[in-house]
Amino acid sequence: MVKYILPIAVVICANVIYQICAKSMPKDIDPFASLTITYSISALMCVILYFVMNKNGNLLKEYGKLNWVPFAFGIVLVGLEAGWLYAYKAGWKVSTAQITQSSVLALALIAVGALMFHEKIGWNKIVGVIICMIGLVFINIK
Repeated sequence: MVKYILPIAVVICANVIYQICAKSMPKDIDPFASLTITYSISALMCVILYFVMNKNGNLLKEYGKLNWVPFAFGIVLVGLEAGWLYAYKAGWKVSTAQITQSSVLALALIAVGALMFHEKIGWNKIVGVIICMIGLVFINIK
């Protein structure tokens, strides 16, 4: 059970800190300038964690297993990070931006799951989407 819950707990904790960091970024810094530091630290942490988690690991051998995905992932992550920085610069509130994004994302991922991965769309997902959309209306009323 811990192996199932722990990764999601890490994602939740990291996401809370992530949103605090994104919202706290100085308004006068260019988002891409700050992301050069962000990704440098991230790359260093990944190298360190790779060797901590794989005592006799061979990073170059691992690189030989790559396909197109990490390259696309790198491009997409820049869009994700810059998007959040610009959203907060534009005035989004931390209390509503993530919920709005997550609700719309859930709708998009239900379609992606069905179309690309042949996942079933049951009544529970449809009702869940409707509840999310109703929630979005209430969350964004001023």
